[in-house]
Amino acid sequence: MDLGFGGKVAIVTGGGAGIGEATVRLFAQEGAQVVIAEANPERGKALEEDLKKQGFVAEFVEVDVSQKDSVDQMVEKVLHRFGQIDILVNNAGVYAKGDALVFTEEDFARLVDVNVKGVILCTQSVGRRMVERRSGVIVNVASEAGLVAIPNQMVYNLTKAAVISITRSCAVDFASYGVRVNCVCPGTTYTPLVEEALRKERDPEKVRKSLEDSRPLKRLGKPEEIAAAILFLASPLLGYATGAVLSVDGGYTVW
Repeated sequence: MDLGFGGKVAIVTGGGAGIGEATVRLFAQEGAQVVIAEANPERGKALEEDLKKQGFVAEFVEVDVSQKDSVDQMVEKVLHRFGQIDILVNNAGVYAKGDALVFTEEDFARLVDVNVKGVILCTQSVGRRMVERRSGVIVNVASEAGLVAIPNQMVYNLTKAAVISITRSCAVDFASYGVRVNCVCPGTTYTPLVEEALRKERDPEKVRKSLEDSRPLKRLGKPEEIAAAILFLASPLLGYATGAVLSVDGGYTVW
């Protein structure tokens, strides 16, 4: 099935690893020209080189999504290189544990800066160009943690609920300009972020088993599965969908 990405330009923030990397690779395979918007130059350049060796069109652009100047510079570089932006995937995110009594101010600022402010800044900068062209799609990556209360990660839950709210608000605001805004809520997916979080546990295998057992499918998600959902919502085949919130969580939020 042709998803309609031939010749399209797609930006994926946090595109150098995990769900972001899987999304970049899938967009490239579907014929899109892909921008790896990544804070880690080593990861971003390595992925760019790998994709180019395979004959795909890919460009790494370093960005700190929490800083307006950095985001605006990234967007200008993409426009200079490709002339347009058709798709934005707001995937960059950070994680920290802690309930309401132990969460630190520093962790709060870091999570809100990247997970919430970063989505807003990228949406503003790219969305402005999409509105001018009266065309474009934005897909935000939230989490099952934005839909239900997961213990001991109060601020992370808060930031992902905010991403869902941003999605719905922007879907309404941008609809008359032909710009769609949708959201994917992944369940726990085995990415470098989750791997790092598990390593910090006293018994990583026990914690992983409990995460798997907490959902009907009894396993963690794969980055490629979340990437497929992102491409589905970005595709013109789903052109009637805006403000959609798609759970891809192994059944966690319906159990």
